[in-house]
Amino acid sequence: MDALYTAVATANGREGRTVSSDGRLDLALAMPPALGGNGEGTNPEQLFAAGYAACFASALGLVGRQAKVDTSEVSVTAEVSIGKDGAGFGLAAVLRVELPESLAGETGALLVKQAHEVCPYSRATRGNIDVDLVIE
Repeated sequence: MDALYTAVATANGREGRTVSSDGRLDLALAMPPALGGNGEGTNPEQLFAAGYAACFASALGLVGRQAKVDTSEVSVTAEVSIGKDGAGFGLAAVLRVELPESLAGETGALLVKQAHEVCPYSRATRGNIDVDLVIE
């Protein structure tokens, strides 16, 4: 791969801070209450969900432009779950893609499928975690 951009961030644990190298991202981290924490900060699962949703929406925009289809009204919500997986922990994701009526049916479904093929997050997770696509 020929890198076009590299993001850099440093974290000092699940209950500390994470800061990007340019300082634009500077967040308190905390375990969610469901995992025994106080929830007074963000967590890696939320950050992953935000990144995946944004990346998938961008991929939908790309395939839409290639197909000469307006995807400006598309919205993507990512749900990232963490749970026990054997001796460790694993992740699973659901991508809820809200399409406007103009993209209902086969056209929208094809665009979502194509976006899933080109999205870097989808490519990175393929075969590693379960990712369900839900068109709404």
